Amino acid sequence: MQLFNFAAIIKKTHTLNTVLVTGAAGFIGFHLSKKLLGQGYRVVGLDNMNDYYEVALKESRLSILKKNDQFKFHKVSLEDSSGINNAFKDDKIDFVVNLAAQAGVRYSLQNPGAYIQSNLVGFGNILEACRHNQIKHLVYASSSSVYGANVKIPFSVHDNVDHPVSLYAASKKANELMAHTYSHLFDLPTTGLRFFTVYGPWGRPDMALFLFTKAILNNQPIDVYNHGKMKRDFTYVDDIVEGIYRVMKNIPTGNSDWSGMNPDPHTSKAPYKIYNIGNNQPVELMDFIEAIEKSLGKKAVKNMLPIQPGDVPATYADVDDLVNDVRFKPSTSIQKGIDNFINWYKDYYKV
Repeated sequence: MQLFNFAAIIKKTHTLNTVLVTGAAGFIGFHLSKKLLGQGYRVVGLDNMNDYYEVALKESRLSILKKNDQFKFHKVSLEDSSGINNAFKDDKIDFVVNLAAQAGVRYSLQNPGAYIQSNLVGFGNILEACRHNQIKHLVYASSSSVYGANVKIPFSVHDNVDHPVSLYAASKKANELMAHTYSHLFDLPTTGLRFFTVYGPWGRPDMALFLFTKAILNNQPIDVYNHGKMKRDFTYVDDIVEGIYRVMKNIPTGNSDWSGMNPDPHTSKAPYKIYNIGNNQPVELMDFIEAIEKSLGKKAVKNMLPIQPGDVPATYADVDDLVNDVRFKPSTSIQKGIDNFINWYKDYYKV
C-alpha cells in the first residue's frame, strides 16, 4: 500500500503570498517584515547594508528576521538593476513594499549624489522590475518632507506639493511622479505613503529620539533646533506598519471621477493613490524632550540653535483619506512610544 505525504503535497500546491520588502534591515522595513511574517506571508528582503549608520544595528535586526524560514534575504542596492532583477526572478513576487532609500534631510545637503542614485535611479529599477513581473501592488515610502514650503496645516494629500526645500524631499516627490507614470502607462497599481517622523524601538541612530536619549544618558548636551519651536507629527512605528499593511491589501483602481480640469494629487484615472500616515497630533520639540526626560528620569542639557537649512518648522498630517479607505488612524501616545523606545534602548545597549 502506497503512503502519501499529504503535508508535502499541500506545501507544494499551496503557495503563500510573497512580499518583497526593500530596506528590510532598516528601521521600518524590519518591523514591517516581522508583521508580514506574523500574518503568514513569505517575505523576500532586500538591503545593501550600507554604513549610513551603524551596520551592527542592521545586522541585529536581520538576525531576528532570519530565524523565520519564510524569510529570504538578498544583499543588493536599489541602483544595481541586475541584482534587483535577479531577486524578482528567484521568487514569484506578489506585492512590493519599497522602503529602501537614502534617508535624512540634512545629509542631502552634504551628499546629494547618494539621493540621486538610491532614490531616483534605484526607484526606477524597482518600477521596471514591478512592470515586468506582474506585481499586484507596489507600495512605496514617500515623506512628509514633500510638503516643503507649504504652510497650510494640517498637510493634506489633496494639496499641491511643488515646492520642496531639500533634495531629499525633491527625490520623494519625484518618486510619486515616477510611480504615477507607471500606473498610467502600464496599469501598475501604486500607492505612495507620506510618513511623518517615525520613531520607536530599533529606530535609526540619526533621528532625534535616538540622539537625545544617547546624549542625555552620557551627560552630553543635545542640539535643539529652531530654539525648540519645531513641531513634528511624531508617529510610532507600529502605527506606521499597521498602516502599510492595510494599504498594501487595498489595491488602488482608477478614479473615474478624477478630472484634469481640477486635478486632485491624491488620486488619478490610473490605479494610483497617495496617503499621509501621521499621528494627527503635532508635538512641540520641547514637549518631546520633556517626555524623554520623564522616561529617563534625567534632565537634558540643551544647546539652543536656529532652524537648519532644509528643515520645516512644523508638520501635521491630515489622515482622513487613510481613515476612510482602510479604517485606520495612528493612535499611540508620545509618552507610551518613547517609553517603549527607551526600554528597548536600555536593553539593547545594556545601559
